[in-house]
Amino acid sequence: MKEGIIKVFEDSAKLKQRFAKENADLIVEVVELVAQCFTRGNKVLIFGNGGSASDASHIAGEFVNRFLLERPPLPAIALNTDVAVLTSISNDYDFSEIFVKQLKALGQKGDVAIGISTSGTSPNVVKAILAAREMGIRTVVLTGNKNKGGKLAEIAEFAFVVPSSETPRIQETHITLGHAICQMVDEYLFGSGKKG
Repeated sequence: MKEGIIKVFEDSAKLKQRFAKENADLIVEVVELVAQCFTRGNKVLIFGNGGSASDASHIAGEFVNRFLLERPPLPAIALNTDVAVLTSISNDYDFSEIFVKQLKALGQKGDVAIGISTSGTSPNVVKAILAAREMGIRTVVLTGNKNKGGKLAEIAEFAFVVPSSETPRIQETHITLGHAICQMVDEYLFGSGKKG
């Protein structure tokens, strides 16, 4: 069992290191995109299902509260958190509409939409990214290579495809990527600042 536990950590660490090396330039582009979005007074809208919903809420919380720096709150909304909204849309329309309707209600040109799906094929995330593009909202997706990034990798402006088919390893890389983006956005906007 101990060997199995060590292997889980080793596999996760190796995957994250490979991902970081292969995507460092793209991460820089997305950090600048998000930082400029905040500078303009726009917001980030983040969404996903299941574990990806938890990641979306986690990242939104880091922006709204703080990450490592003491700084003003930054406007980010996780679209998977309001139970009344989610259940009313899925009951009255369809589950695939839960993020689209919220984007249309809350989003505006110049915002950034971040869709998270380990498979890259989640219908509600795909529909929302397509709607965001039509609205002039910039699009970023976090996915995996079960389906080579799926439809999401094809339709988003910026696609992070984790080179793994294992959902846990993909999710672990996604949240590390979220943390890296939060930290670099803070440093881009506020410098090294005072550590919280």
